[in-house]
Amino acid sequence: MSSWQGKTRGGKFGYWFFIQILKWPGIKFAYFFLNFVSLYFFLFVSKARNPLLWYFRNIHQYSGLRPYLATLSNFYVFGQTIIDKVVLMSGLGNKFTFNFDGEDYIRQMAKDQGGILVGAHIGNWEIAGHLLKRIDTKVHIVMLEAEHEKIKSMLDDVMTEKKMSIIPITNDFSHLFKIKEALENNEIVAMHGDRFLPGTNAFKRNFFNKNAEFPLGPFLLASKYNKPICFVNALKETSTHYHFFAEEPIQTGKSKNIKDRNAQAEKLLDKYIQQLEKTIKKYPKQWFNYYYFWEV
Repeated sequence: MSSWQGKTRGGKFGYWFFIQILKWPGIKFAYFFLNFVSLYFFLFVSKARNPLLWYFRNIHQYSGLRPYLATLSNFYVFGQTIIDKVVLMSGLGNKFTFNFDGEDYIRQMAKDQGGILVGAHIGNWEIAGHLLKRIDTKVHIVMLEAEHEKIKSMLDDVMTEKKMSIIPITNDFSHLFKIKEALENNEIVAMHGDRFLPGTNAFKRNFFNKNAEFPLGPFLLASKYNKPICFVNALKETSTHYHFFAEEPIQTGKSKNIKDRNAQAEKLLDKYIQQLEKTIKKYPKQWFNYYYFWEV
C-alpha cells in the first residue's frame, strides 16, 4: 500500500489558465475544456489513473469498460469541483444551489461549545468549508499550505469571499497549539480524517472489507478536549447543485487517562469509517484520493 506524500496534483499555470477562462468565456466553456484535460490525465498520468482503476475494480466490482469510463468521469468531476470552488469563492456570477442536511447540528455546536468537523477527500471539501460561513462562529480549517504557497496566494487574489481561518500543518507541530486555542475558545475546527503524512500516527482498519490506514489525530483531539465531533461532506449532484451533509455530533465525555482517551478515539474512528463507506457507496465517482489507499 502506498501512502499520500503530502502533495496534490495541479500546477500554477493550470489554475491561472482556468481562472482566465472563468473571467471571460465563463463556467460552461471551462467545463467544456475539462473534457480535454480529463482525457489527458486519463491517457498520460498513470500515477493517478491506475489507483483509480484499482479502486473501481476492487471496491465497487466494476468490470469490462466500466472502470475506465468511471475513472475518466472521476477526473472530469474533480476538475469541475476545482472550477466550482473558484467561481463560488471569488464572487463570480454563478447559479449554484445547495441543500443542507444537518446544518442545525453545526449551529448548535457553534452555540454551545464549538467542536470538530471531519470530512474526507470526497465531494468538494473547500465548498463545504465555504458554506460554513452561514454559521455564526469562527471556523478554522486545518490543511497543508506550504506546498502550494504560490498557487494559494494567486487564488487568494480572486477568492474575495473566502473568510475562513487557515491553520497550516507544520513540521514543528505548532498547529496543535492553534487547534487547542480554537477549541478552548469554543470555536469550530474542520479537518480531514482520511489522510496522514508518512511518519505520523495511523491505524489500520477494515474499510470495504480491505485493510486501509487512517489517522487517529482528529479523533484524539475530540476525546482529549471533550468536544463534539461531526462528520461532514459536500457532494456534487448536478452541474449546478451541491448537497451538504452533517451527521449528528458525537461527544465521548471526559477521558480518565491516556488509555481511555485512545479507546474513545478509536471508537470515533470506526464510526467515521462507517459513515465514509455509506457516502462512497452513494457517490463512488467523487472519491478523490489518487494513490493506492488500500493494501494492494
